[in-house]
Amino acid sequence: MDVAATFCATLVDEWARSGVTDAVVAPGSRSTPMALALRADPRLRVHVFLDERSAGFFALGIGLATGRPAVVLTTSGTAAVELHPAVVEAHHAGVPLLACTADRPPEARDVGAPQTIDQSNLYGPAPRWRADPGVPDASSAAAWRSLAARAVAEALGARGRPGPVHLNLPFREPLVGRPGPLPPGRPGDRPWHRAMRAGAEPSRAQVAGLAELLSGRRGVIVAGAGAGDPGGVHELARTLGWPVLADPPSGCRLPARTTVAAFDAVLRHPPFAAAVTPAVVLRVGAPPASKALSRWLAASGAEQIAVETHGVWADPERTASLVVAADPGALCARLAGHRPAPAPSGWVDTWTAAEAVAQDAIDRALGRHTEPTEPALARALADCLPRHAAMVVSSSMPVRDVEGYARPRADVRVLANRGANGIDGVVSTVLGVATARRGAPTAGLVGDLAFLHDAGALLGAAGRELACVLVVVDNDGGGIFSFLPQATEVPNPDFELLFGTPHGLDVAGLARLHGLRVHTVAGADELVPAVRAGFETGGLTVLVARTDRRGNVAVHEEVHAEVAAALEGEGHRAS
Repeated sequence: MDVAATFCATLVDEWARSGVTDAVVAPGSRSTPMALALRADPRLRVHVFLDERSAGFFALGIGLATGRPAVVLTTSGTAAVELHPAVVEAHHAGVPLLACTADRPPEARDVGAPQTIDQSNLYGPAPRWRADPGVPDASSAAAWRSLAARAVAEALGARGRPGPVHLNLPFREPLVGRPGPLPPGRPGDRPWHRAMRAGAEPSRAQVAGLAELLSGRRGVIVAGAGAGDPGGVHELARTLGWPVLADPPSGCRLPARTTVAAFDAVLRHPPFAAAVTPAVVLRVGAPPASKALSRWLAASGAEQIAVETHGVWADPERTASLVVAADPGALCARLAGHRPAPAPSGWVDTWTAAEAVAQDAIDRALGRHTEPTEPALARALADCLPRHAAMVVSSSMPVRDVEGYARPRADVRVLANRGANGIDGVVSTVLGVATARRGAPTAGLVGDLAFLHDAGALLGAAGRELACVLVVVDNDGGGIFSFLPQATEVPNPDFELLFGTPHGLDVAGLARLHGLRVHTVAGADELVPAVRAGFETGGLTVLVARTDRRGNVAVHEEVHAEVAAALEGEGHRAS
């Protein structure tokens, strides 16, 4: 038992040396040696979650906000299985995560022992690296520090893209012991291993060839999450005279002449979309959520270049003619340095004028509503956040509404779980981001189903040290399905049962049940003061805004019609 305690204390010491600052523990018996070691080290903050799935997404939120892996620890059996959704999201989104699952010793396996399953390859191909070092034994002490340090290095992308690492750690009873002297570490509290990955950046000749490909042509830059330094992206846009169609998580939605934030709305107007068909498209980072944009790109016939730091094949429409593994922002800066010729005169001006017209039209359409509407909630929340706040947006409708209606801002960081695009674990991710930011303002925008799906995150949330406002859009079901063909092609009773899924629950009451401050947003003008009051008070405040699913479709159509009419009225055509 003392060997197990020493093994765990060594791993924890090495993790702290490697920059790990947070550990998330889901209580259990078999994980006792590691839980005690994490708690005993003052360099790590320990966060306890009763729900293992919430624990996983909370740890993922910390990694999403900081770029450093957090440890998440579970006991054996189905508790370990509950981490799978967070591991999958970390894999697809490139977020570092250390998933540690306690396990039974070999003699307890395949004999019907309780809480014993095959955990050695539990998460399939998702982990960047996995290790099952066996029951701790003093004879292997020389390898303990290497195991811990390598786990961090692999999570940070030692051999490619950052992501999850799985350590499966079996322990024998008794599970409580006292650590003895730890194996010596490197001098100066340095980690046992560090990794430096050589970047596969394009050569000067390849960059020159790309610059020639872009030179003098009508084109657009499409920026998504992972676009890199926005300065480099916009420097190239200014050089080429191109617009940057930037979604909020890209970091490129700056208040700049080259930014087009309302691209979804303007591309829904067929005459304008046809008039601005590009010859070439430079896609940096992950694809935005907009279906109007993806359809326009697919139909454009343009030559498309997809750039992602680690060479992820982000080409869902299969239209990229060239896939480049390089830091997108840095590559854009290098391309700008080659001084490619700008697009034909007036090209970017057409986009800039359409952006201004669309933003005014969105304001007019939403301003006619005194009740909360989902586009207006997204727009107002993004507008009212304090400088340097973070905004975590749920998949489904919230991420689309923020993408479609949030104005450009350079001083708010927008985050989302868009690796696998699920709505599970979103509340936990919001809380993880808020915790990692150590009191800096953090907001979340989620739908009611995402909120209910992750209700486990609310357990103990009132006692966490946060500065967080969580806005819940409650339309009594799955609002996104009302925009899909199912809404009109499936009989309403079947649609409601299978897709609309009305829950009929008191969302505000659920939040109050967990001891949280709750405010119901009844009018369009109530959100902003409620958000500001929440940040002034501190802790976690939940704001619930009731909307109507069918009415929400009509509001979106109203906004798009207003934008189309404004574009038509101004006679905007491409030069």
